[in-house]
Amino acid sequence: MNPDSFKQIQLNLSGLSTWLIVLGVAWLLGAIGLGWLVQSVLILFAFILIAPVIGFFGFRWWLQRNLIQDDCPVCNHEFTALNKTQCRCPNCGEPIQVAQGKFNRLTPAGTIDIDAVEIAVKQIEE
Repeated sequence: MNPDSFKQIQLNLSGLSTWLIVLGVAWLLGAIGLGWLVQSVLILFAFILIAPVIGFFGFRWWLQRNLIQDDCPVCNHEFTALNKTQCRCPNCGEPIQVAQGKFNRLTPAGTIDIDAVEIAVKQIEE
């Protein structure tokens, strides 16, 4: 036999002792009658693992319901905003209110839009 053959079959058991100690303490607490302590720690551990998953899917559900994509009523630039908020169009800067899934201008009633037209000046000769 080769004397180096035992070196090839070695197992790494360095982390096993830690788990054995944890299991031994849990068994000891359960045997003494402190099983409620072990159960509460396990429930807390499960909550810490499950809460981020529930939060992620809850946030995605909320975002799908409240994210609105529409055209600006002034310049027809399409962009996205949250429902029931006020924002500005990134293209023209018009203040916009998002309500009921549509973009509305925040101008007072009766406001008239005009387009300025440049007129060439003629010099009047007398």
